[in-house]
Amino acid sequence: MSQNKKSNLETITLGGGCYWCVEAVYENLDGVKSVVSGFSGGKIANPSYEEVCTGTTGHAEVVQITYDKTITNINEIFKVFFTVHDPTTLNRQGADVGTQYRSVIFYKNEEQKKAAQSIIAELNKAKVYNSPIVTKVEPFKAFYKAEDDHQNYYANNKNQPYCKMVIQPKLEKFEKVFKDKLKKK
Repeated sequence: MSQNKKSNLETITLGGGCYWCVEAVYENLDGVKSVVSGFSGGKIANPSYEEVCTGTTGHAEVVQITYDKTITNINEIFKVFFTVHDPTTLNRQGADVGTQYRSVIFYKNEEQKKAAQSIIAELNKAKVYNSPIVTKVEPFKAFYKAEDDHQNYYANNKNQPYCKMVIQPKLEKFEKVFKDKLKKK
């Protein structure tokens, strides 16, 4: 990869509930080069899925998104984020409850931090949601990739009940709202 191409790439780490749901959406956003499911924000290195599920590690289920800034941008990444999950419920998304399902943005630089704070302020001011946004904006420290069977989960398990009942509706909402931003198939 040329140096110029590399400098157009940026990474952000987001937690919006179950990482399978968030991953499935961003896999379809034009400009996104990779989406990796994993864990961030906790106190132990290289946690397993089972350890994170206990809620005792401090980690959130997250996706690490690498995108091409010449095709999409941080504001679009955040618009998708705030469309496909409920940022007003503390430590839960639907039936998934616990700190591992918290809404969180792990920023890597001041631009990401300011963009996150700005969109949260705008959404709260416009009263887009019935309740205030509880999404935390925290500095990125570490990312731990989840086990291989958690990567591309929706693509590999479309017929599973969870995929049909929970992920598919989020994907459909994303495709409807961002239809002009989908990757060309």
